[in-house]
Amino acid sequence: MIHYVYRMRVQSNPHPLFCAGNKIWRWNTISREHQINDEIRAREVRLVGPESEQLGIKPIREALQMAIEMNLDLVNVAPTAKPPVCRIMDYGKFRYEQQKKEKEARKNQKVIDLKEVWFRANIDEHDYQTKFRNVVKFLGEGDKVKASVRFRGREIAHADLGKKILDRLQKEVAEICNVERAPKLEGRSMIMILAPKSST
Repeated sequence: MIHYVYRMRVQSNPHPLFCAGNKIWRWNTISREHQINDEIRAREVRLVGPESEQLGIKPIREALQMAIEMNLDLVNVAPTAKPPVCRIMDYGKFRYEQQKKEKEARKNQKVIDLKEVWFRANIDEHDYQTKFRNVVKFLGEGDKVKASVRFRGREIAHADLGKKILDRLQKEVAEICNVERAPKLEGRSMIMILAPKSST
């Protein structure tokens, strides 16, 4: 969050950098990303105007005064340059536009979910085909799939049945995915993780 500190001309202490006429100036914008206004410590800066025009190398006091007269901020955009490059701009508007761009970028990013599909050790063909279609659908949408075979009671003694189911599934979806994690027995479940090829 950006906070603004306002300073007003006081007759007893009329500092030329903080007042011009009877206006109240937005002066010190507190930010962790850029040095703003009186946070800039360089003696002179290479100054860029609000329309990106090059204004040459200026003493810091002159650059600050120019920003005040335009009712804008002086922002250090290249602190490592010699001398530092400062631009006159509306920093609040700049940050707002940057945050909008970041929000749009996040909105356009594909979030990959991990979908889970359960199989029974003694699954019949109809149920298998239903589960298989779900796996294909999830992979097609760009999500990873955790394919699991649950063993009930004494079924755990026949873990090879679960391995056969997962091996079959792996072969049938091989064209659209990669095996991120091979079938492995964990407790009473055998688990395999598939990742769409487009995400690798």
